[in-house]
Amino acid sequence: MAILDFIEEERAAGREVGRREIAKAFGLDQGGKIWLKRLLKELAEEGEIGGDGKDRPVHPRGALPPVLLSEIKRRDREGDLVAQPLEWDEAESGAPPHILVERVRDGRRKPNAAAPAPGVGDQVILKLTRLRGVEGFAYSGRVLKIMGKARAAVLGIFRALPDGSGRLVPIDKKAQGREAIIPKGRTGEAEDGDLVSVSLRRESRFGPPEAHVRERLGSIKSERAVSLIAIHAHGIPHEFPPAALQEAADAPTATLKGREDWRELPLVTIDPADAKDHDDAVHAAPDEDPSNPGGFVVTVAIADVAAYVRPGSALDREALQRGNSVYFPDRVVPMLPERISNDLCSLRENEDRPAMAVRLVLKSDGSKKSHSFHRVLMRSAAKLSYQQAQAAIDGKPDGKTGPIRESVLMPLWAAYGVAARARDQRQPLDLDLPERKLILKPDGAVERVIVPERLAAHRLIEEFMILANVAAAETLEKAGSLLVYRCHDEPSLEKMRALGEVLASIGIKLPKDGALRPVLFNRILAMIKGSENETLINEVVLRTQAQAEYVAENYGHFGLNLHRYAHFTSPIRRYADLIVHRALVTALKLGDDGLPKNTTLAELREVATRISAAERRAMAAERETTDRLIAHFLADQIGASFDGRVGGVNRAGLFVKLNDTGADGFIPASTLGGDYYRYDEAAHALIGERTGESWRLGDKVHVKLVEAAPVAGALRFELLSAGRTVATGRAGKRRGGAPYGESRPATFGKRAKPGRAKPGKRR
Repeated sequence: MAILDFIEEERAAGREVGRREIAKAFGLDQGGKIWLKRLLKELAEEGEIGGDGKDRPVHPRGALPPVLLSEIKRRDREGDLVAQPLEWDEAESGAPPHILVERVRDGRRKPNAAAPAPGVGDQVILKLTRLRGVEGFAYSGRVLKIMGKARAAVLGIFRALPDGSGRLVPIDKKAQGREAIIPKGRTGEAEDGDLVSVSLRRESRFGPPEAHVRERLGSIKSERAVSLIAIHAHGIPHEFPPAALQEAADAPTATLKGREDWRELPLVTIDPADAKDHDDAVHAAPDEDPSNPGGFVVTVAIADVAAYVRPGSALDREALQRGNSVYFPDRVVPMLPERISNDLCSLRENEDRPAMAVRLVLKSDGSKKSHSFHRVLMRSAAKLSYQQAQAAIDGKPDGKTGPIRESVLMPLWAAYGVAARARDQRQPLDLDLPERKLILKPDGAVERVIVPERLAAHRLIEEFMILANVAAAETLEKAGSLLVYRCHDEPSLEKMRALGEVLASIGIKLPKDGALRPVLFNRILAMIKGSENETLINEVVLRTQAQAEYVAENYGHFGLNLHRYAHFTSPIRRYADLIVHRALVTALKLGDDGLPKNTTLAELREVATRISAAERRAMAAERETTDRLIAHFLADQIGASFDGRVGGVNRAGLFVKLNDTGADGFIPASTLGGDYYRYDEAAHALIGERTGESWRLGDKVHVKLVEAAPVAGALRFELLSAGRTVATGRAGKRRGGAPYGESRPATFGKRAKPGRAKPGKRR
């Protein structure tokens, strides 16, 4: 469709598209504009676009970004290269799309000699174009830059054999049971228990392949070294080049030159008790302006990393390569050297530190009256933990919080109460999914797994950080500056249909019409709170959501229900925030160390692509390390039984999450019983053909641990409890319209008229 092509072309060029732009491009009269409004609504309902073109620009829903970090996987029958997104979560988003790598120039199927020449295994940045009607391909991509070869080596644990040879135990869960033999003389001086990188030399249908050790990466005999596996498996940079370390060592301490003196303002840091760096500080006081009764002035000060990490420097190049800090239970791989992150840019108590600060004036209803940015020299009045701050707010101060409770902490709490009114009015997505934390012993082994209490002090800091992030995006947009946004798309039509089917199975009807907003999901979650389906629906709603990303062209943040949003508050650990700081410095003329004025949209697209991929890489590495540590923890409990819930279902079997530890394990479908179990994708369930016995996402189960593979982080369980019974007809199909015996679905939400949801503006 020509309109969809126009929307994609304009978005790729960095231009926002609304009804006005489309009508002008196609020369529509008044009647045509009415038709266009109707068409855009239909396209939104069909899942082709997000936004309505009036209050919010339209964008292709579920589309890949115009610039994407990809890996070239293979050649097709015609010899063309085929790529896929480098980081892709199949469990969340399904099979990755195939991208046809362009080699067409001037209408001829010949490579351009001046263009980069990629090959299979290369990691490349592609400029994407949507393809329509090309079988097997959703996009074509033009190579903008070759980032490097994908790791061709296989990682595993070396196990020494008596004759001087060895075997490789693979670290990949999918490769469990497929070990390799390492002949004598090919072990590379590896010792038993070492993490090694090997090259496979010979494959055979019979017997294991042969390999030789390319690199010895270190011993993992201690659990403290388990994170080494994820670091090397994902290619996470973890050693700073000498030039970057030298720049950090030579960095001078900040002075008042070019800064406002805010050292008398009693800003405080509130962080986890074990935090080693502190990059944000807050303060609040009632607004003394008589025209703003009940209002507050909230100040958020953020470490001024831009003062030390200049564009194009060795520190800057390394920070971009890393994209973000990576947090493992036993270590942190920082984005910046400790001299920067834990010293010069850590807002230490009673020490002078440079900061970028935003002063936010809030009205009594929580809405923002105004804001302003300042480059300052500050001095933190106190370093507090969340627990300390919460105890003081609750009337139980200690020796540190007692003297500042009334003057500093209670005004912060009162200002949060005001800000929370606007948040509640905005109604962002409110999922209740507890996060577990591993407590380690001195040797790095897991001592226990806890679920930290969610405190009001956490929400206070989060809300002030969101306000600061919004203010940064608004300021830069008003100045006409380029920046990197943090965006979150609406759920795709396919995922909404799947959610509707799951809700129907428990008697809830999902409205088909009306604006898609977070409040819809919040109503669903409120309906099932406290019920046996609470865990199931929270998990399914989470899986319905798109993945947030960094982009150079704004399309809003669905989950937070915000028009514009950018990360500003953590430049120590996120490169995106550093870009926003630099953009503010340049736009507000706060120094000569800001974003270079010749920075182009194409350059920021590339940066956004790289740091989005780095974020997904970090998330995968952190998750895998947690899995491995918990598998180590449970390895000596083979035969023990545990309570848990079904956390995932596919044709192969059930994924189970244990209640106490959060450990994830697998139950093969072949071990469930003496029936054939059919996978019902819509119901997220395995259902027995004869018996109707079924297990569904979110079901409570009792299991026995039968196998643990700590190196791979893999656990295998045996099911001890029975499933629920589902009425089945011939061929195992459910009888009746409701999958689990439910009838007459419940409905929710106000109705404008029968069969139509009340329309509402999208935020």
